Amino acid sequence: MVELSKKISTIVGKTNAEYGLIKEGDRILVGFSGGKDSLTLIHALNRIKKVAPYNFEFKAVTVTYGMGEQVEFLSNHCKEHGIDHEIIDTQIFELAGEKIRKNSSFCSFFSRMRRGYLYSTAQEQGYNKVALGHHLDDAMESFFMNFFYNGTMRSMPPIYTAENGLEVIRPLIFCRERQLRAFADTNEINVIGDEACPGLRFDVKMPHARATTKDLLAKLEEENPQIFVSMKAAFSNIQVSTFFNKKEEDII
Repeated sequence: MVELSKKISTIVGKTNAEYGLIKEGDRILVGFSGGKDSLTLIHALNRIKKVAPYNFEFKAVTVTYGMGEQVEFLSNHCKEHGIDHEIIDTQIFELAGEKIRKNSSFCSFFSRMRRGYLYSTAQEQGYNKVALGHHLDDAMESFFMNFFYNGTMRSMPPIYTAENGLEVIRPLIFCRERQLRAFADTNEINVIGDEACPGLRFDVKMPHARATTKDLLAKLEEENPQIFVSMKAAFSNIQVSTFFNKKEEDII
């Protein structure tokens, strides 16, 4: 029996209620890599499904890269807990060998390709939403990476509509990464980690921006334990008029 902590259940419940992530009749496709984040996500959705006063359905989907990954144990785990699961085998790894140049970054390529398979599967099978396992640490790291390296202020919203019309939801977006790690550890569940990253098999540079940003945020949190609480509040308290935005009439 898997136990979802009261803290995670409360956070996910509040996020769902505040942003209307899941509604009556929704059919949700969940990106299930087998890591601690997506593992927590499928069990959080399974709990909501059992207690919510509305009906919805979801299916976990694992997209392989075509590297001979052994992911059957994920299907066994889902079957044990009454969760519908599908494995989609692809040739992303082989394609990457043709598309990725030596010493180039690869994370965005693999992420974009896997997301594409999730989207197309959702549309083909009649799902109206895709659920991803991003958490608060991901959102903060994404914000600072965009801020420092891309010259833009953007992060990860709890819900948005993709260009193809699918709604993308992030039920764990206000959970901390350590809470999700604790969920997997407490329940002694086997998870897939960084060893499954296809980039480790290429002669390419390892991405440093996220690791550098993660280290920076860890140091800041040591100095101010409430910094993630403050940053989370700031994301809902953006004062646009204090930035260098031109007036609409000036732009026209």
